[in-house]
Amino acid sequence: MSKPKILVARSIFPETIARLEEHFEVESNPNDESWSKARLIEKLQGRQGVFTTGSERIDAELLDACPDLKICANMAVGYNNFDIDAMTAHGVLGTNAPDVLTETTADFGFALLMATARRIAESEHFLRAGKWEKWSYDMFSGSDIHGSTLGIIGMGRIGQGIAKRGAHGFGMKVIYHNRSRLDAALEAECKASYAGKDELLKTADHVVLVVPYTPASHHTIGAAELALMKPTATLVNIARGGIVDDAALAAALRDKRIAAAGLDVFEGEPKVHPDLLTVPNVVLTPHIASATVPTRRAMADLAVDNLVGYLVSNKPVTPLNPAVLAAK
Repeated sequence: MSKPKILVARSIFPETIARLEEHFEVESNPNDESWSKARLIEKLQGRQGVFTTGSERIDAELLDACPDLKICANMAVGYNNFDIDAMTAHGVLGTNAPDVLTETTADFGFALLMATARRIAESEHFLRAGKWEKWSYDMFSGSDIHGSTLGIIGMGRIGQGIAKRGAHGFGMKVIYHNRSRLDAALEAECKASYAGKDELLKTADHVVLVVPYTPASHHTIGAAELALMKPTATLVNIARGGIVDDAALAAALRDKRIAAAGLDVFEGEPKVHPDLLTVPNVVLTPHIASATVPTRRAMADLAVDNLVGYLVSNKPVTPLNPAVLAAK
């Protein structure tokens, strides 16, 4: 019996390709080309599965043109590149990679928070430019982490991980806003209390965004929300581009209406709003919150497990639209 055919849309670990080749006829992308939609559609002809990394848009137009496709396995916890309704209508399963990146991403979120609050990137640029000629009492004075108020918008697993780091490690008062309130036991574990969104923005010294991207969460933070924040506050986004209105944020940073921001994700990435590149009080990183070798391997392994689980044994690990399974 011939093996199912799959496409790996971006470059990935050689060991991942080797695992896939045990079960599938694999076409990979060793040069890590960023294919256009037309090229991706061409590559998917006759393919039953695709290993995606979050940058490949799977929508109705593509699905109409790829009738053999049965599963799209995302090597990411986020899946805003998937039109889940269209995939379900076409009988195509979507899967993602939750849980395996929780602690690593929470580590990075806290690292970005600290770099932002303590002006680490800004001061390093100053030093590298040869501008450091003497010490002064107020040179790059930032804001404290310990004992401050941490506001988290989006209290899933990663948000909870950041809350625990703040409360248990730094003695921070943690408040959070979420679509639904956590149960009392989980709130106690995180040492976190629920707050309305406006109250959180007005109260927090540091705001961290960890919400999934949906049309409803687009520009969760815009000009009106930034106006509620303290002028001494910081904002960190490790969620998805589009959660923050990047143009409005750049203006608020330039006018010092908030103290600083740390961003790992951007609207239209890998492009970055040019205004963000002109303000010094922002830390910018290229979507690397989950970027440790063990975690990225675990993410890739879970995507492989989903492809093998579905196309070989009809038992995917983390299905996003299980209605497809029920309809088989």
